[in-house]
Amino acid sequence: MKVLAAMSGGVDSAVAAARAAEAGHDVTGIHLALSRNPASYRSGARGCCTIEDSNDARRAADVIGIPFYVWDLSERFHEDVVEDFMDEYAAGRTPNPCLRCNEKIKFAAVLDRALALGFDAVATGHYAQLRTGADGLIEMHRAVDHGKDQSYVLGVLDQQQLAHSLFPLGDTPKSEVREEAARRGLLVADKPDSHDICFVADGDNAGWLREKLGDRAPNHGGAIVDEATGQEVGRHDGTYGFTIGQRKGLRIGRPAPDGKPRFVLDIEPVSGTVTVGPRERLAVHRLSGTKPRWCGTVPSVLHGSVQLRAHGEELPATVTVAGEQVDVELHAPAYGIAPGQAAVVYDGTRVVGSATIVSTVR
Repeated sequence: MKVLAAMSGGVDSAVAAARAAEAGHDVTGIHLALSRNPASYRSGARGCCTIEDSNDARRAADVIGIPFYVWDLSERFHEDVVEDFMDEYAAGRTPNPCLRCNEKIKFAAVLDRALALGFDAVATGHYAQLRTGADGLIEMHRAVDHGKDQSYVLGVLDQQQLAHSLFPLGDTPKSEVREEAARRGLLVADKPDSHDICFVADGDNAGWLREKLGDRAPNHGGAIVDEATGQEVGRHDGTYGFTIGQRKGLRIGRPAPDGKPRFVLDIEPVSGTVTVGPRERLAVHRLSGTKPRWCGTVPSVLHGSVQLRAHGEELPATVTVAGEQVDVELHAPAYGIAPGQAAVVYDGTRVVGSATIVSTVR
């Protein structure tokens, strides 16, 4: 097969490209330039898409012995991922930009261009496994290394995208991937993994949003209100600096009557009100989602599980689907679940699909 290997400049994508080439595929490496003004150097494990990352990807391609190109998708990335991120926070929701990037960029814009250029598949360093099911459809399953499993952020991929995807690392623990990189002479073998949101290199989401959104109404300033008493217990600079379940950085002047910490329970961007209260008020038993993305056959009722955060636990649940509406009844409560997050549905280790959370019931 003709395979396009997306190479971020990290160890995972480098080994994935090497494995694809070793398997006999005709591999071409590409690095996605996603930043309009890429920094020269990374800051430890923060961020990605720097000039240094591009150079690391090029050196890895040279070692593997495959052609290498840089594709500039910075405008598309800014429109589909960065702007969406800002709009969601401005509306009081909590998005996951990695899911949006996989949906809109890596497995849409890149895959569409790859197929148009005559490639058969796109290979990435994601930790997930693909199998052919009894019905002939391509199934996506959790990676062998559950600590590195990335099936959650791939839960937006549909059958057509999965049919043209390769995840060569899904059957290998991360420690063995680093050892393999060293054996292959790849200089990125010990390079730190990137963490946090790639376009917020210092990890300060609130500070980044404050700079980008500025005084954009209606998010500039407002009251922090205690749910039980209705009293104002603090002020804030913008609702975009908060997410449901947040405890730190609330800058609340007075303690709760029982002395226990308060958590963000609700965000109302129009009035600028942030409501806080005790942790037990964060317990969610049911949630609803919309804009579903199904990896294969659409279920009607599924007794399986859901994952609600990229590194969250798997929660037993009953999922009911009616058109664009996805209702989830959790068998045990979850805490700190916010509209805008993704609910990714599993049947055992198989990813069924995902939906964007629009409401929760406590």
